[in-house]
Amino acid sequence: MQVFNSLTRKLEAFTPGNGRKVIMYVCGLTPYDSAHIGHARTYVAFDMVKRFLKKEGYEVYHIQNITDVEDKIIRRCRETGADPKKLTEEIHSEALEMFDALNILRADAYPKVTEHIADIMGMVKALLDKGFAYETATGVYFDVSKSKGYGALSGQDLDEIKAGSRKEVDETKGDPADFALWKKTSGEIIEFDSPWGRGRPGWHIECSAMSFKFAGATLDIHGGARDLIFPHHENEIAQSEAATGQKFCRYWMHTGFLTVEGEKMSKSLGNFITLRQSLSQFSPNALRMFYLQAHYRSPLDYDEDALVAAGESVERIFNSLGLIREIEEGRMSADDEGFRSESDSLAGEFYAAMESDFDTPRALAALFSLLRLANAHLEKDAVDSHQLDKVRQELEAMVWILGLKEGEGGLAEKAEGLRKLASEFGIRESEPGKIVERLIAMREELRKKKEFQKADEIRARLKEAGVVLEDKAGVGRAGPRRKVK
Repeated sequence: MQVFNSLTRKLEAFTPGNGRKVIMYVCGLTPYDSAHIGHARTYVAFDMVKRFLKKEGYEVYHIQNITDVEDKIIRRCRETGADPKKLTEEIHSEALEMFDALNILRADAYPKVTEHIADIMGMVKALLDKGFAYETATGVYFDVSKSKGYGALSGQDLDEIKAGSRKEVDETKGDPADFALWKKTSGEIIEFDSPWGRGRPGWHIECSAMSFKFAGATLDIHGGARDLIFPHHENEIAQSEAATGQKFCRYWMHTGFLTVEGEKMSKSLGNFITLRQSLSQFSPNALRMFYLQAHYRSPLDYDEDALVAAGESVERIFNSLGLIREIEEGRMSADDEGFRSESDSLAGEFYAAMESDFDTPRALAALFSLLRLANAHLEKDAVDSHQLDKVRQELEAMVWILGLKEGEGGLAEKAEGLRKLASEFGIRESEPGKIVERLIAMREELRKKKEFQKADEIRARLKEAGVVLEDKAGVGRAGPRRKVK
């Protein structure tokens, strides 16, 4: 398996530090405002990574911090008069509920900054003792000049970083590029006692200290959105490796930017979309599929038409699975070497794509090719029951890896309408999948007889029941869908 490492900017063979155990740290929310669709994109991506690793036999220990001490939280509490503890707990709880709806597996640990102040102060002290940090009247700062290789992750050299810094912001710092480990405050909404006086930790040291507390010196995977590369992740590397003397992370992974109509999300532009707003319009499956249709490192533009199409694609997956599961008992069975070879090959293509830096677009292409192959095989008089069962298991495993959740509008939910159709057309069946198969067969017979008006009537009636037929090369294919309102 290969993973693209943001630090080296190349694909690398994935080799965790402890055999089949993977330690993954993903930067969590700063819960001062509702989670948005950009957050969801990142967490769906790392959920997919986690699911694939687990399916491949790895044990994944997943840490996702809660940044409940941060300048944005303080500003929001000043503006609204909210209690910071209550505000952050309510917002994070709401976000977790929506992540649950998206079928995102929960992390093994959600450490909060407020519960690890002692650990943070311990790392700050270690950096001071080792000469990597210094104290001023305004706080404790990390001396960037003493960090070898600083800027490697972001691709910037130290002179560029210094040129982009504004020394006038804090004249007490030794260098404009130096960053705060501890900020001294007096009477602030959020502050703590420390050896350096009252204050609060800097943003970057929080993740380093909590990562060390829960995972030790070295992570296997550190993930987050691309906009965290600098300064956050760059500074994490500098201070963590200075404190421990060891490599901080083996593989850095970052998700691409999510835009809305080509623009970065911003409340001032009126294009800021919360996760709750999106889920009020589209199903969780539609949102997950929309994200996964793009490679996790690629930029992605939020598109409502594409979301509708993504939801319909998921419906086709689950309804085709339903047809495979409902193979008529007693139906003639025969080994089909061609079907076996081609379906095994397509399943292999899915896993080969996932093993190449989690290439979900290519994996999805293999999955849909396998569905089309299975649908075509189901139309034969004799089917390879053994291989169809194997295909079903493969598809169910793929669906689990992608995190798609069955039961959001499959054939079972269309059962009543399909049974009415069966009665109208004289079909003595009650199972939805069998009714669809019989109606498809009837339509094909009518088309062969060139009775196209009657054939079109069946197609139209199926569409009313939520089942769309896609004609390919003269053959009717079942592709049920649910309309997204």
